[in-house]
Amino acid sequence: MSKLIISGSPHVHGDESVSKIMYTVVLALVPAMLVSVYFFGFDAIRVLAISVAACVFFEWLIQKYLIKGPLTINDGSAVVAGVLLAFNVPANLPWWILVIGALVTIGVGKMSFGGLGRNPFNPALVGRVFMLISFPVQMTSWPVPKPLFAPQLTDAITGPTALGILKEGIGAGKTIDQIMADPHMPDYIDRLTGNMSGSLGEMSAMALILGGIFMVIRKVIDWQVPVSIIATVYVFAGIFHLIDPQHYIEPAFHLFTGGLMLGAIYMATDMVSSPMSMKGKVVYGVGIGLLTIIIRLWGAYPEGISFAILILNAFTPLINMTMKPKRFGKATA
Repeated sequence: MSKLIISGSPHVHGDESVSKIMYTVVLALVPAMLVSVYFFGFDAIRVLAISVAACVFFEWLIQKYLIKGPLTINDGSAVVAGVLLAFNVPANLPWWILVIGALVTIGVGKMSFGGLGRNPFNPALVGRVFMLISFPVQMTSWPVPKPLFAPQLTDAITGPTALGILKEGIGAGKTIDQIMADPHMPDYIDRLTGNMSGSLGEMSAMALILGGIFMVIRKVIDWQVPVSIIATVYVFAGIFHLIDPQHYIEPAFHLFTGGLMLGAIYMATDMVSSPMSMKGKVVYGVGIGLLTIIIRLWGAYPEGISFAILILNAFTPLINMTMKPKRFGKATA
């Protein structure tokens, strides 16, 4: 028996690869891309192209001239970061701000920690929050969607988001009924389809959910993280709505406005910066859901999912440490 030597783990190999997983994520994002192009036309294509090209370029530049290691731009991770960064900005964002955001996403959020697999925070969210703090006017100037083939186009160029209308109305002392009567407030159909102002890829809940189901079926993500986030937001917001329905809006509003679906399905599920165990994923998702509603109800920003995910990213090592998966077998003397 002493001559029986085995190699270290892992002993079971699958046919998955980093590039296969990354391009599956890109494929899942296609419905939301098509919706953004439908509502914003050339601006959506411009933002997506600049963001992806800049992220791939900066990753190549840093690896070739600073790290001087093997190039990994073909694994698709920079493409995913570029698409997600584009999804988190308005369609009218100036190109130079987007390039700076891509530099922060790749340079700070990803490569400064050693590259893919070592980043503690979601790189695209690092870039998004940097731009939001550094360029608040440009990052909150939301273009009004102009659907292709629409018979009449609005004269307005920019307009408030649904969460912005809610935040401003609550701040002005209006009731929920008065806020919902605002002519700029999108109805339920518009919230589901994405016919409202917002970041490029966050608008259509239907398209994002469709891509999320595809990723769960392909086992690219686990359902525990998005489901625990969405359920927590619904329950937590629902409790306050039951207590005071004229001050706190119904919970479904929070699900289909802002970046909740985008964050819950595509950002919080980043396999590098999210917990490994099933229990850990649920704790992580509940924490993100609670923080998101806390920020939305009492914070300075109408949106909260980006900050909530980054904060829980910081807790991921602690969650992994306290909620380790059970080992199979045990050592014997």
